[in-house]
Amino acid sequence: MPRAHKQLKLPHPEQSAASYDVGCAKPPASTKFKPGQSGNPRGRPKGSRNKPPRLNEERLKDIIIAEAYRAIKINEGDKKVSIPMAQAIVRSLAVNAAKGQHRAQQLFAELLTMTERANKALHDEYLQTVIEYKVDWERELERRRTFDINAPDPIPHPDDIVIELKTGEVKINGPMTKEEKVVWDSLRQRLEDCHAEIEELQKLAADPESESYRHIIEGEIAFETKLRDRIANTVGEKPHASRRRQ
Repeated sequence: MPRAHKQLKLPHPEQSAASYDVGCAKPPASTKFKPGQSGNPRGRPKGSRNKPPRLNEERLKDIIIAEAYRAIKINEGDKKVSIPMAQAIVRSLAVNAAKGQHRAQQLFAELLTMTERANKALHDEYLQTVIEYKVDWERELERRRTFDINAPDPIPHPDDIVIELKTGEVKINGPMTKEEKVVWDSLRQRLEDCHAEIEELQKLAADPESESYRHIIEGEIAFETKLRDRIANTVGEKPHASRRRQ
């Protein structure tokens, strides 16, 4: 015969609440978790810790870059210096190559060749772009002069671009942005003012009636000459033809 189950007698809610003490480590019964109910019913999202990166993420690349440029301390003579990890590795490779380690010499030579080849390719691309820019704008400015077209000058101006074909060096002796152009135009105007001021002061200094305050005039000439030379070294002595025409 089946064993008779002993009936459990549950206390009446009012009786239970009255007999339950609330205090330290005994929160009110109404705020306690019920048996069989989780305190975080939604739980941790499945696979949240090992979630793979999205297609637009490159976590490994970020990790490698972060480690490559993480600063570490190395001994340099009798002191410690902080340099990026990548620099420390290349330095160690170069030192081992200098000590005669064949494998290190081979790796360092390959690394140097690859770096110089990449730099040359980048420079050649830049040089080609600059040459095309200069030639195209020179043609356009000539067309404007032929048909008497008044339009804003390009920035940078092709006359400001100086290319040393033997060395491949490119220098831009002019503004690169609209904001810089405002400054350069102001300096060029001040340069013209310096020339005019020096010319007037020299005429005044040659006047016999100015003998009593000649030293003041000479001081003004020296000041304007020094300022003129400084500005000329920065913006050049002569403005472009298209700028003079405006």
